[in-house]
Amino acid sequence: MVAQKIDGTAIAKNIRGRIAEEIAEKQSKSKSYRPRLVIVQVGDRSDSSTYVRMKLKAAEEANISCDLKTFDSGITEQKLLQELDRLNSDASVHGILVQLPVPKHISEHTITSAVADQKDVDGFGTANIGELAKRGGSPLFIPCTPKGVMVLLQESGVEIRGKNAVVLGRSDIVGAPVSYLLRNADATVTVCHSRTQNIPSIVKNADIVIAAIGKPGFVKGDWLKEGAVVVDVGTNYIPDESKKSGQRLVGDVDFESAAEVASQITPVPGGVGPMTVAMLLRNVVDSADRFYSSARQAKKIQPLPLKLETPVPSDIAVSRAQTPKHISQVASEIGILPHELEPYGASKAKVTLDVLKRLESRKDGKYVIVAGITPTPLGEGKSTTTIGLVQALAAHLQRIAFANVRQPSQGPTFGIKGGAAGGGYSQVIPMEEFNLHLTGDIHAITAANNLLAAAIETRMFHEDSQKDGPLYRRLIPPPPKSKPDVKRTFPPWALRRLKRVGIDKTNPDELDEAEIRKFARLDIDPDTITWRRVLDVNDRHLRGITVGQAPTEKGHTRETAFDISVASECMAVLALSNSLQDMRERLERIVIGTSRGGDPVTAGDIGAAGAMAALMRDAVKPNLMQTLEGTPVFVHAGPFANISIGASSVLADKLALKLAGTEEDDEEAQPGYVVTEAGFDFTMGGERSLNIKCRSSGLIPDCIVIVATVRALKSHSPDAPSITPGTPLPAYYTDENVEALKKGCVNLKKHIENARAFGVKVVVAINKFTTDTQSEVEIVRSEAITAGAEDAIPANHWAEGGKGAVDLANGVIAACDKANKDDFKLLYDLETSVQERIDKIAKEMYGAEKVEFSELAQKKVDTYVKQGFGNLPICIAKTQYSLSADPNLKGAPTGFTIPIRDVRLAVGAGYLYALAADIQTIPGLPTAPGYLSVDIDANGEIEGLF
Repeated sequence: MVAQKIDGTAIAKNIRGRIAEEIAEKQSKSKSYRPRLVIVQVGDRSDSSTYVRMKLKAAEEANISCDLKTFDSGITEQKLLQELDRLNSDASVHGILVQLPVPKHISEHTITSAVADQKDVDGFGTANIGELAKRGGSPLFIPCTPKGVMVLLQESGVEIRGKNAVVLGRSDIVGAPVSYLLRNADATVTVCHSRTQNIPSIVKNADIVIAAIGKPGFVKGDWLKEGAVVVDVGTNYIPDESKKSGQRLVGDVDFESAAEVASQITPVPGGVGPMTVAMLLRNVVDSADRFYSSARQAKKIQPLPLKLETPVPSDIAVSRAQTPKHISQVASEIGILPHELEPYGASKAKVTLDVLKRLESRKDGKYVIVAGITPTPLGEGKSTTTIGLVQALAAHLQRIAFANVRQPSQGPTFGIKGGAAGGGYSQVIPMEEFNLHLTGDIHAITAANNLLAAAIETRMFHEDSQKDGPLYRRLIPPPPKSKPDVKRTFPPWALRRLKRVGIDKTNPDELDEAEIRKFARLDIDPDTITWRRVLDVNDRHLRGITVGQAPTEKGHTRETAFDISVASECMAVLALSNSLQDMRERLERIVIGTSRGGDPVTAGDIGAAGAMAALMRDAVKPNLMQTLEGTPVFVHAGPFANISIGASSVLADKLALKLAGTEEDDEEAQPGYVVTEAGFDFTMGGERSLNIKCRSSGLIPDCIVIVATVRALKSHSPDAPSITPGTPLPAYYTDENVEALKKGCVNLKKHIENARAFGVKVVVAINKFTTDTQSEVEIVRSEAITAGAEDAIPANHWAEGGKGAVDLANGVIAACDKANKDDFKLLYDLETSVQERIDKIAKEMYGAEKVEFSELAQKKVDTYVKQGFGNLPICIAKTQYSLSADPNLKGAPTGFTIPIRDVRLAVGAGYLYALAADIQTIPGLPTAPGYLSVDIDANGEIEGLF
C-alpha cells in the first residue's frame, strides 16, 4: 500500500483562514478587539530567525498584531526577566512567545516559566505543562506542536480512542506533552527514548507513531505495523549539494520506506511545521477571547456587613469597628489589574492611568454630581450623603458604584471643621488615613508650588546682579574646554522659551545680543507677582510676610504671603488635568506675574515646569480607598472651594466612569455609577463643576443630587434665630415648624432651578434627622418637585449606612435612566466678554440685579484680555453662606449687587477667578483648635479625629 500524505500545509492554511474570518467578525462588533502576540528573540541564530519570519507572516495573514522584540545575545537573565515582566503587565499583549533556544548563560526553564500563565501561548510554563500532565487537568494553553499533531490526526479522521500509540522522544516541548494528549484521548501510550530497549519491536505494535527523537531517518518502514498512522515531528538538516544552502530538511522517519507500509503519513517539510504556527495563532486568539470575555463579565463588589449601634458612636469609633478589605481585593472586584495598582499599605493605593488606555473603548457609566443647598452652621451632610448613596447603590442594589471625593486639607482637619470622610455609618475608612497624609499628594503639591516660588526669587536676584552675556552663559553653559567634541545645545525648557519669544534658532552660539537679552532676561516686575508660597496648616500669621531680609539677599526684599496648600494653582491643575502630559503642559502655562514690558511670565519661562511635573508625577494617579461597606472610593485632589472648583479630579472621574462602564458591543450590560461631590452648594461648586470641570473634561452628568436637611432649610427663613456654637439649638429648628420651612425652601428651589438650567435631571436628598416630622418631609418634597426636581427622597444613611439610602439610590437610578445628554448646555459662551460671563453667573445663578467692577478689577481684566487670556471660564470667589456676596442674606435674595473687587489669573488651571469678597486663602485657628484632641495611644493608634 502507499500511504496517504497528510498535508499539514493545506490544513494549516485552512485554519489560518478560519482564524482571520473569526477575528474580522469580532472586530466588526468591537473596534477594541485586537489579538496581539509578542515574540521575544535573544540573539540572531539563522534557524530561529527563519521560524520567527514564518510566525510574523502567518500572524499578519490572520490579522493578528505581532511584534518582534529582539535582544542582544549578551543580555543578562535578570534584564530579560524584567522585559518579560513589562510584557506580562501590558494589557494589550495577549500572547508572549520566547523563541528557543536562548543563550547558554540563560536558563530556558526560568525564562519560559517567567511568562504569565495567561499569556503563555507556547504552553511551556510550569502551570500549563503541569495541568496538561494531570488527568483531567485544565491547561490554559496546549503547547503548539503537540496541539498541531492532535489537530492533524483529528482533521485526517484518525480514530485515537483505544489505539496503541508510540511516542518516540520524551522532550518537554513535544514528546511528553504529546503523550499526555494521546493518553487524555484514551489511547494506550508508550513513550520511547534514547535508553529504551528494542524500539523497533515496540513500534511494530503501534497503530499511531509520533516521531520526535531528533535523528534523521531513524524510523524505517519495516518497523511499522501495516496501516499505521505516522506523524513525523523531526526537523533535521542533512547535506545536499543539489540545494542552494547545501542542506535539506528531513524528518525522523525514512519517508520512502514508511510510505509503503503506513496508511497515512506526514511529510517533512509540509506536515507538522505549518500546524505549529497555526496552533500558535489559535492560542493567541483564545487568549484574547479569554481576556475580552473577562472584561465583559459582570463585576461584583463583595460588601462588608455593618453592625449598627444606637446611638451612633463617634465617627472614628465607627471607622475603627470595621475591618476594611485589603485594597487589592477592592481593586480586583472593580476590574483593576494587579499591575495597575500601587498599594500604600493594606488599605489605600494609587491607580495608574494605564486603566484609561486599556478601557478607552468602553462606554462610560452614569455620572452623578452631588451638591447642596447654601451651607449653614447646621451642616447639610453632603459628603455623608455621597458615601451613603454609593453604599446603597453598590452594597444593597448590587450596582458597580464609586464615590469620588476630595482629599481633605490638614488645615481644617486640625482646625475647627474636622475631617471630610463622611460621618456615622456612611464614611470612608480608615478615616484617620483619609484625613491625614493619605499618599502624600498634598505634600507633592506643596513641594512643586514652593519650588516655583523659590525659582522666581532666584531668577530676579540673579538677573539684577548680572549682565545679559554672563546671565545667558550661566543659563546655557558652553561645554568645558576639556571636551572639545561636545556641542553646546539648548535643553528642552530653553527650546520652549525660544518658541514663546519667537526665536527660531536652535544653536546657542547663533543668538545675537538682542536675542540673548530677549531669551535670558525675564525682567519680572515684583509688584505683579501673584505666586505665593504654601503650606498645609492654618497659620494666620503668614497672611502677610516679607522675604529677602537676610544679608546674603543684598536688599532684595519683597512683601508677599502664604496660602494654604489646597489653594495653590498646582492643586487646581491636578484636579483639572486630563492626563500626565496635560498636567505638564498646564504647569508650563502657569502665569506668575508680568514683565516690566507687560508680557506674562510663566513657570515655563522660568524653566521650573518640568521639575514641578516630576514632583507631581505620582500625585496625578488617583487614590483608591473604600467605604464602611467595602465599596470603592476614589480620593483625589482637594482644590480650595472658594477660589477654585472645589471638586475631586477629572482623572478620578474618568477612571471611575470607565471602570463602571460597559463594553461597546454589550447592549445587555447594566452601567455602573460614579457619584462625585461638588464643593459647597450647587450655585458655587455645582456651577463650577459644570462650567469649568465638565468643560475641561468633556464629561456630562446624568443627574444632579442636591442635599438638604429640614433644619438647615429653616435657617434660610428670614426670621430664623441665630445659632451659637456650643449652645443647644433653639426649638425653632428642632420642633415642627411648617411656616419657617416653607419660607426656607426658597433656597432649595433656587438651587434646583439653577441646576435645571443646565438641562440635567435633579434629585433632592433629604438628609433625615430624628427631629424631622413627616409633614415637614412632605413639604420639602412638594416644594422640590414644584421647582422641577424629579423627586425629593428622605435618606437615613448616617444612622443606617447604605440601607438607609436605598430609596434615594433608586430615585437616582430612575433619574439617570431618563437623562438625555443632548439636553445639556453650559451657562455661557467663552467668546463673550469677561464682564458678560460674570454678569451671566451673578444674575442668573445668584439672582443679583447688577455687578460692579472695581477700578483694579477692570484694569486687570483689560490686561488679561490684552495678553490673550480673555476667553477662559469664570470662577467667582465669594462667601459660601449666601447666594449673594453678603453672608447675612439667607434664602434666595434678589435685587443685590455683586461687587468684583479683583480678578486673578489661573491660566494653568484654565480659568479666571473674580473676587467678590474678602476670601482668606490661609485660614486661621480658633482658640480651641481640633489638634488639641488629637493624639496617639500606647499602640500607636490615632485618637481624637472627628
